[in-house]
Amino acid sequence: MSIAMLVTMCLGFALSISVAVSIGLAALLGTWLSNVNMLLSVKEIYTALNKFPLAAIPFFILAGNIMEAGGISRRLVDFAKSVVGGIQGGLSATCVLTCMIFAAVSGSSVATTFAIGSILIPALVKHGYPNTYAAALQATSAELGVIIPPSIPMIIFGVSAEVSIGELFIAGIGPGILISGALMAFVLLNAWYFGYGKQDREGRLPLIEATRKAIFALFMPVIILGGIYGGIFTPTEASVAAVFYALFVGMVVHREIGLRDLPAILRKSVLSSSVILFIIANAGLFSYLITRAGVPDQIGEFLRTTLDSPYMFLLGLNVALFIIGMFIETSAAIIVLAPILVPVAAGFGIDPVHLGIIVVVNLALGMVTPPFGVNLFAACTVAKISVDEIVPRLLPFVLVVLACLMIITYVPPVSLFLRDLLY
Repeated sequence: MSIAMLVTMCLGFALSISVAVSIGLAALLGTWLSNVNMLLSVKEIYTALNKFPLAAIPFFILAGNIMEAGGISRRLVDFAKSVVGGIQGGLSATCVLTCMIFAAVSGSSVATTFAIGSILIPALVKHGYPNTYAAALQATSAELGVIIPPSIPMIIFGVSAEVSIGELFIAGIGPGILISGALMAFVLLNAWYFGYGKQDREGRLPLIEATRKAIFALFMPVIILGGIYGGIFTPTEASVAAVFYALFVGMVVHREIGLRDLPAILRKSVLSSSVILFIIANAGLFSYLITRAGVPDQIGEFLRTTLDSPYMFLLGLNVALFIIGMFIETSAAIIVLAPILVPVAAGFGIDPVHLGIIVVVNLALGMVTPPFGVNLFAACTVAKISVDEIVPRLLPFVLVVLACLMIITYVPPVSLFLRDLLY
């Protein structure tokens, strides 16, 4: 039964059927083969969605779309450029820094790609960077949207694995800073070596002026993350606060959003949220059937007998997750794999929060690798290029993130230092 479900799901992917529908068809087949009552299947789908933390997903997506429409993302770009844009290659470093700040509110890498990429990819090309290089840089930098808190995949992992979402959020800060720093160092060296960005100082606002214009945008992550870690509100309540703050800034302060703009923003947010929640619903039933068939226990036993140390387990885990992330949508992969991996990792003495960060960073890489990298497609859409054109430029960026992933994997304090300090 389990093999038939997996084959059906993979066949759906191969035939370009949507991820949610492929998983749903596989789950329906599993329901029929295992003689599970259809009412129980409906119950499992309802149970997968009936979790309060999941309410944060549509609200963070809505907040990101309001930020894009309300001029907040543009002001963040100007601020980041005023900080790091005064040197050769500074505009490429601006892309990384802006994505890092935007990620601290939106929680979505795709939203980050469109919101920041629509501004910076044309600017990078104008300043002499190859179009394919600009798109590859934007796609890779945008993955910070799911690593730096708040993060939608972290919320999904926390719900699926019954791990504290607040602890996952704070554990994502260290890895996010590490990857951001590594990417900025790489693009600056790249600019110096290839001669890119010699005119990056042009159009740069003075720091004080850029900070004044972006002050409300910069307060957004402070309010959201400060409220979570200060115990003022939960991550789910923080998502609602982000929406209201973004609306206030966009409509009252910047006055770039009017009532007539809200239906389009809401429609875009509903469509994005529906896709994710549809995947979660179907993946919840799929995960239930796989667990009911004893697959997690069998995989756990196989890993424990085959990989005889935590180091080998983590290496095998990274290889497997990297490959899985290339072919399976992030939310679906987390829901299916989290209940399987957490007990196995616990057997090796691996902290579930540390495991969650490893899973999220790995699957974030899947967002920028072909054949199904959503960030890749988004960046190519903005840059108006084909996927095959961007792949050669993408490889060095992927290697930089992989190097950071190895540090995150084998040096747990990178993720857990702040968590242990505050919890």
